Amino acid sequence: MYGYRRNPDRRRWLSPVLLAVLVPLAMAAACTADDEERPVTVQPGAPGEPGEVVAPGGPVGGEAAPHTEADVQFVQAMLPHHAQALVMTGYVADRTDRAEITLLAQRIEISQTEEITLLESWLAARGEAAELADHANHPYGAGAGLMPGMLTLAQLIELERATGAEFDRRFLEFMIQHHEGALIMVEDLFGNGGGEEPEIFEIANDIDADQRIEIGRMRDLLAGSTTG
Repeated sequence: MYGYRRNPDRRRWLSPVLLAVLVPLAMAAACTADDEERPVTVQPGAPGEPGEVVAPGGPVGGEAAPHTEADVQFVQAMLPHHAQALVMTGYVADRTDRAEITLLAQRIEISQTEEITLLESWLAARGEAAELADHANHPYGAGAGLMPGMLTLAQLIELERATGAEFDRRFLEFMIQHHEGALIMVEDLFGNGGGEEPEIFEIANDIDADQRIEIGRMRDLLAGSTTG
C-alpha cells in the first residue's frame, strides 16, 4: 500500500495537458460567478416611456453622455418659463383669501426658484449663456413665438387686475396652461434627441413629475375640491 506524501511544489503534480483543461474552466467559472453577483440595473425612461434593463458592463457607470444643443435650448427656454410662473405667484398674496391657493403658490414659488438656480448652474458649468428675456415674450425657438403654455401680455394683465373668486379661477386656469406647456417642452427635449446627459435627464424628469402633480392639484381646486 502506497502512502501519500505532500509535495511542497504542487505544480509538479499538474501536467501541461491537465493545465490546459483546468485553467479555461476556472476562468469561465469565475466569470459566471461574477455575472451572477452583478445586480441588474434599470435605466429610467423618458416621461411616459418604459425603463430599460441595462446589461452588465453597459452604459450605467461608464462614460456619461455629453450634453447637446437640444439640452442647452431646453434649459435656456425653461428659465424665462419658470420666471413667468414666479410673476404669476407674486400676484396671489394680495388677491385671494383661499389658504389652499396661497399654499399652492408658495409650493410653486419655492420649487421653481430652486430649479432656476439649478438651471443657471447647469448652463454656467458648461460655459453656456443664461439669458432671461422679457418674461411674456421670450421666443421658444426661431420664429416660434411664445414658449408652450406661457401667458400673453394680455393674459398677464387680466390676471393682475382680477381679485377674489375671479382671480382664483384665472390663476388656476392660467397656471394649468403654464404647467402643461412645461410638459410639452420636456417632451420636445426628448423628441429632439436631448435629455441623454444624466444631469439634464434628472432635471427634465423632475420638472415633468412635479408639474404633473401640481396640475392634478389645481384641477381639484378648480373643481371646488380641497381634498388631497
